[in-house]
Amino acid sequence: MDVRVRYAPSPTGLQHIGGVRTALFNYFFARSLGGTFILRIEDTDRERYDPRALQDIYDTFGWLGIGWDEGPRTGGRFGPYFQSERTELYRQYAEKLVESGHGYYCFCTPQRLEKLRESQAARGEGQGYDRCCRNIPPEEARARKERGERCVVRLKIPLEGSTGFRDYLIGVIERANTDINPDPVLLKSDGFPTYHLANVVDDHFMEITHIMRAQEWIPSGPLHVLLYRAFGWEPPEYCHLPMVMGEDGQKLSKRHGSTSLIEFRAGGYVPEAIINYVSLLGWSYDDSRQIFSKADLERLFSLDKLNKAAAVFDYRKLEWFNGVYIRERSDEALKNDLLPFLRDAGLVGNPASSREEELLLGAAPIIRERLRFLTDAADMLGFVFREPQPYGAEELLPKKMGAEETAKILSAARSLMFPAEGKNFFDKTDEENEAGFRALADRLETKLGNVLGPLRVAVTGSRVSPPLFESIRLVGEEKTLARIDAAIKLLV
Repeated sequence: MDVRVRYAPSPTGLQHIGGVRTALFNYFFARSLGGTFILRIEDTDRERYDPRALQDIYDTFGWLGIGWDEGPRTGGRFGPYFQSERTELYRQYAEKLVESGHGYYCFCTPQRLEKLRESQAARGEGQGYDRCCRNIPPEEARARKERGERCVVRLKIPLEGSTGFRDYLIGVIERANTDINPDPVLLKSDGFPTYHLANVVDDHFMEITHIMRAQEWIPSGPLHVLLYRAFGWEPPEYCHLPMVMGEDGQKLSKRHGSTSLIEFRAGGYVPEAIINYVSLLGWSYDDSRQIFSKADLERLFSLDKLNKAAAVFDYRKLEWFNGVYIRERSDEALKNDLLPFLRDAGLVGNPASSREEELLLGAAPIIRERLRFLTDAADMLGFVFREPQPYGAEELLPKKMGAEETAKILSAARSLMFPAEGKNFFDKTDEENEAGFRALADRLETKLGNVLGPLRVAVTGSRVSPPLFESIRLVGEEKTLARIDAAIKLLV
């Protein structure tokens, strides 16, 4: 079988982790079997359509490095891939349902339907359509439609029996027909389809072989199967994916933290971490392996490794993955990753100058191990690109040491680093500099930390910084001297 799967988002909101997981599973399933991955835009909800949400779909795939084989911007044999451009097809097949007796025209006004809902609620009944127009003689219904009376097309749900389907992960799912949404609307009065009609028609004509989607869509399964039967078509194979939950057991939502991919991007995550971690939400290759590249998943993914149980989204675990992939980056790649965040923080220009890029390239190896998120770099490297934030004299003082003694230590360190004759700090290796500072501490009869601590604050403006010697080299001779002198002046 030529496997054909699709991801069919609605451009009404930002791409969130649950949707991204569905897209990735479909993509990796297709790649693992040499199949076709299709992107289809379900944009028939014109009231909620947002062009920014459409762009977010494209941006999400671009950032993740996931390409589609057929869809917008790519084309394919079964286009167009925007549902809003396929409305004539939906109208045609809605009419076929009416002609075959599986559908009917409904002329109920919004006012009548609202009163129906109110009366059902008042009586404590379940809400649903009362099939008022179901038994209008077909000739009468068509005549009313041709006279211009506004109507929708509804599906005739059987009044007896049950409808079911086999799900790859869950098994047989069966529902009594009386429990299915009574005679749902398929074609609205404005000529646009509802989700159910467009979904089934498109999946059929795009020759979709497998539908992988979240378990929240299970209630729609029997309804879709009824539509396939009404058209005389074979439904695809279904696989409803386990839910993604927060650690409190509730469906993942904003109350748990970031959920949209754009938030994770802005928060300093790298795409490899998202792909790796999200792909393990409901899927596992074995009991031990955790690190998978995109290429690994394209080769190894299979449905028989899916878990039935809901997956718990662990932000701490994702943070760990993020650190793993940041540490694997080359200096050049990390520099390019960090540039947008330093630009947003106002530390480099837009575009960055060649000198700024050179500094960041030099900083990459000294901060790589300390980064949890790409956003951490701005705080770590602020002192490299601009003067440190103002600090008080007390920040310079080691424990149990006064201002006068600290000033003497800084003066001695300055003389060591920039002697009147001989090699200065920048001419020596780190080993030579460390040996010099140790000898200085011994001579001053103090701890090495009491020498390097005030020097760190003087040069970086903080007691916590990347490795000191590498930081000094990034700052440069002129600025280092000026900052040490400013610190001494603050103390005396």
